[in-house]
Amino acid sequence: MTIQQYIKDFIALFFPQTCAGCDAPLVHSEYLICTDCWYHMPYTQGHKDAQNVSARQLWGRVQLEAVASYVYFVDSSRVKQLLHQLKYRNRPELGELIGTRYGLALKTSSPFDKADIIVPVPLHPVKLRKRGYNQSAFFAKGLSSSMCRPIAEHCLVRRHATKSQTQKNRYERYENMRETFAVGDPDAVAGKHVLLVDDVLTTGATMEACAGVLLKAGAAKVSAVTIAKAL
Repeated sequence: MTIQQYIKDFIALFFPQTCAGCDAPLVHSEYLICTDCWYHMPYTQGHKDAQNVSARQLWGRVQLEAVASYVYFVDSSRVKQLLHQLKYRNRPELGELIGTRYGLALKTSSPFDKADIIVPVPLHPVKLRKRGYNQSAFFAKGLSSSMCRPIAEHCLVRRHATKSQTQKNRYERYENMRETFAVGDPDAVAGKHVLLVDDVLTTGATMEACAGVLLKAGAAKVSAVTIAKAL
């Protein structure tokens, strides 16, 4: 063990780093999320099944090459805690870590491995300034590092702010998303297989709207992945 590790472990005795999913103290070989949380995460394995629950939710709504989510979102679960930390507790590094992990699986799974470019769902500038970062962009950054695909973070833009989707039904969410997104740089996606990424798939209204404008702007194909799938 190096001197730096001794110092780090000594500091951890008084200021222990804890897991973002369960608050258990992290050991020196763990980073942000403990081994137990990684092991017990409710993985969907959707990238292995073209007819997974996330894909079926968007069938007939927009032409998508493939859809998958990394884990299931369940109330009172470690996934809910992780996403809360990611979105509302200034922990964007969680998105990058999760993206890096998921990217290792996607880079060997067709058709995700055929994607040319990664595009995160954008935040409205007002919300971006308030939060300080786009959690989906950090998820995209992690995917990019594992899949060795470039990110076009700013080619998809949110033209106006939308009201909270939390209490809306599927139709209300779709109406809330209409004409919200646009492609600011069509050349960035023209003729390419775009991997569209977001944090949580709920009703699918956001993915439907974003994929629609990407295809209209000239993208050859759009696949979509999210960190979590709401149940």
